[in-house]
Amino acid sequence: MPIHVIVEGKNDRSKLRRLLQPEISILCTYGTLNSMKLEKLRKQIKYDEVYLFMDNDSSGKRIRGELRDTFPDAEHIYTRRGYAGVEGTPDEYLIAQLEKAGLDEYIIYPDFQQPFQ
Repeated sequence: MPIHVIVEGKNDRSKLRRLLQPEISILCTYGTLNSMKLEKLRKQIKYDEVYLFMDNDSSGKRIRGELRDTFPDAEHIYTRRGYAGVEGTPDEYLIAQLEKAGLDEYIIYPDFQQPFQ
């Protein structure tokens, strides 16, 4: 069964794209939701497995709430308050959250020998 992760923006998507294998679909809300966008997401996802990974800010919480209504069976992945959204979350923390969500087999583990910027 296909797996989808919904994030807010393209920077969030590119951050996760580096850490998840290509068979995981990463979809964007682009920061806003309306009935057309929700319907498009619903058609793309159908009954597939879906994860919601929003920023831990007021906008992210609002979007998560709207998506929760549309996808009541979705798994929720959270970033820590204080990080600059999903895109500003360190890889180690993102990987820990993806592992916690049970996505271990799809994670591309970076070489942690290299210093982080």
